[in-house]
Amino acid sequence: MTDALTSAVFAAGIGLALANFTGIVASALGLVSYWPPGERDWTYYVHWGISHSLNVVMLALTYLSWNSLGLPRGPSLAAGAALFVGGYAVAIAAGLDLGVEETKGLAGDLRTGGWYRYSRNPQYVGYVVATVGFALLANSAPVAVVCAIYLGWWLSLPFAEEPWLRERYGAEYERYAERVPRFVGRRTVRAVVGNRSEETAVSDGG
Repeated sequence: MTDALTSAVFAAGIGLALANFTGIVASALGLVSYWPPGERDWTYYVHWGISHSLNVVMLALTYLSWNSLGLPRGPSLAAGAALFVGGYAVAIAAGLDLGVEETKGLAGDLRTGGWYRYSRNPQYVGYVVATVGFALLANSAPVAVVCAIYLGWWLSLPFAEEPWLRERYGAEYERYAERVPRFVGRRTVRAVVGNRSEETAVSDGG
């Protein structure tokens, strides 16, 4: 009974995850206008309805298959907790920096300061790290498979958003994209080091 329930929940998770992933990839390829919605139309409610439903399914799947993969529990638990907490904290902080409406894929102002000085998609960077951490925490093959599709989400979302951002913000976004990497890179490191140097200079001057 438990195995059948786990399989059913796993199938539901795969179906929901692939539904959103397909829409995101199709948007990135210019085949449909699924993400970002820009406004509260049917795509907005479908995307977030699927996302919230998948969160519930993932909790159930984690409960049903917890610690069934066989990874060493101590190291996987410690590494998973560190990655999940750290990544999720970055994602939440960057989301607050961007704003609730923009985080939901709605139209708003172009954000280039705060966390967005270091990466054009700091939320997605944080969620990538948190997703890997969650898979290690759960130590479950079914959870790891769904998390792999989640990783596809986070890595594909910028490619779906960028044409919309270029159309909406034009040259302002182009200049921003030239100086800040899509995820992280050498320019991220230089920006972090430069920011710390400025803070040190201000502190010493004070």
